[in-house]
Amino acid sequence: MKISVIQPDIVWEDKDRNLEKIGQMVSELKDTEIVILPEMFTTGFSMNPETLFETPDSGTFDWMIHTSEKGNFGICGSYIVREKDNYFNRWIFVSPDHKSWKYDKRHLFRMSNEEKSYTQGNKRLIFRFRELRICANICYDLRFPVWSRNKNDYDLLINSANWPLSRENVWSILLQARAIENQCFVAGSNRVGTDGAGIKYCGNSMIINPKGVIIAKADEREEGSVSGEISVSELDSFRKKFPVWKDADNFIIVKK
Repeated sequence: MKISVIQPDIVWEDKDRNLEKIGQMVSELKDTEIVILPEMFTTGFSMNPETLFETPDSGTFDWMIHTSEKGNFGICGSYIVREKDNYFNRWIFVSPDHKSWKYDKRHLFRMSNEEKSYTQGNKRLIFRFRELRICANICYDLRFPVWSRNKNDYDLLINSANWPLSRENVWSILLQARAIENQCFVAGSNRVGTDGAGIKYCGNSMIINPKGVIIAKADEREEGSVSGEISVSELDSFRKKFPVWKDADNFIIVKK
């Protein structure tokens, strides 16, 4: 299966320009089955949800449905959603037949006061798209390995991020660590450029194999996309020969 990661320079808090830009980047992809977008791909990592929120089935969701159907691929990324009186940093995956799955960010980045603006999610998401079982992460989730512990129940870990330049090496190391410890493919989508808060981002979007080897990587500072082939049959063979997951410790995740 071919998967593709988009790496844009997100325009600060401008949904229309971002959807136009990302739409153009997506249209240039060829023969891909999954398209992965960064965290808050319509706005940047904004702490102004009250002015930027969408309802669950509004503009961005409609754009994802249309884009997925037109390209015959799954598409995913996070954006700001309001339900009742709660704002969520919500990751959405949409399929060409209009099915969708959602995940609300569990680990809110307190160093930017994200927990003061958004409501924490408390449920992991693992789902199947075509032959692939997928687990969803958003940015800061990457630092918490128990949350993404693989019990042989997923094949691809996706992390949609706005990861800063100041912690560039941490991004690469943690993505590779998650691939090795979970014996899974990992795809990380990050942005480039500088946001409205003056934070610079490192790019380095990448696709990693279950042995921690980077098989495709985007430029560090430039907009663009990167694609790679992943094989579920090769993954299954590796897990059978080297079944680390059978010796993993059990954890109980407590809701907060």
